[in-house]
Amino acid sequence: MTTPIDQLTVLPPCDQPLEIVREASTFVVVNKPPRLLTVPGRHPANRDSVIERFRAEHPQVHAVHRLDFDTSGLVVVPLTKTSLSHLSRQFQARSVSKTYTAVVQGIVRDDEGEINLPMAPDPERRPRSKITEDGKPALTRFKVLERDHSQDRTRLALYPVTGRSHQLRLHCQAMGHPILGCEFYAPPEVAAMASRLLLHACTLAFEDPETGEALSFSVPAPF
Repeated sequence: MTTPIDQLTVLPPCDQPLEIVREASTFVVVNKPPRLLTVPGRHPANRDSVIERFRAEHPQVHAVHRLDFDTSGLVVVPLTKTSLSHLSRQFQARSVSKTYTAVVQGIVRDDEGEINLPMAPDPERRPRSKITEDGKPALTRFKVLERDHSQDRTRLALYPVTGRSHQLRLHCQAMGHPILGCEFYAPPEVAAMASRLLLHACTLAFEDPETGEALSFSVPAPF
């Protein structure tokens, strides 16, 4: 059931600019700040987004992938129908490589591993998702970057194989290590440990939709 417009949350405005990482004739790679939508929201007050900021010069622009409102980091925006089609095929084939940095509560014991738990939207707690046996496959690989025993937290590199909504947040919570600043899946005391969600899309690699060249971009986490 679709939520009526007057019951949708109005998000706070984002006054941070988009950082242009690479601008080509057929695509743009940007570093999205936290608390900015990738695509316009349903509520008229939630139009500001990565895509909307490009539509003044590129009226037909569409998103090929998204980052959560609270997540910062790299997003590729196709500027032509041909590049949209080409990049869409790459995402569908899972040939696009993505790495995220996260800071989680607690000390993660294993140096590396994977979380393979199916997920589905949680209709009772929108916009949250849930782990459920009848959900869609969801796989995340992880590697420990740093353990901070004094503050009881761990810095992780996360490698999503699938791209479910809230996958990284929910998978970290499911293995007992919620991401700091996560208002949806972390206990209140862990959510309060950071002023923002400590999740950042730090690398993005794909094939140039025009030339076929292998491209890779990197922006370190700002936390």
